[in-house]
Amino acid sequence: MTAADQVASVRYIVDDVQAAIDFYTTHLGFTLNISAAPAFADVVRGPLRLLLSGPTSSGARATPEQAAGAGRNRIHLVVDDLDTEIARLRDAGLPFHSDVVTGPGGRQILLADPAGNLIELFQPATTS
Repeated sequence: MTAADQVASVRYIVDDVQAAIDFYTTHLGFTLNISAAPAFADVVRGPLRLLLSGPTSSGARATPEQAAGAGRNRIHLVVDDLDTEIARLRDAGLPFHSDVVTGPGGRQILLADPAGNLIELFQPATTS
């Protein structure tokens, strides 16, 4: 594991820790760091440590009931070729939650993990 000052940790509340582990490691290039499933696991991709907290974890129990559902916040994963990633994930049967959106900074699309937490795949615009 990278030193704590070199990673950013984000907690996602999930319904099924093992399903979340499988989703992130199979489809999005994360590696499993710690598993205490079914309560908790963390997966890592570069400087991002994603804390997957199941219903019995302390992180989930500390969440107020009115904030228990997945929100509009999302992790942002930069990809080299958005079209290739979309095709690969569609071939794996994953549904997307938006169309591709293009702006001055690049192109993006949203998908969700098994608990409904959003993931943004983003390809930066090329600079000339």
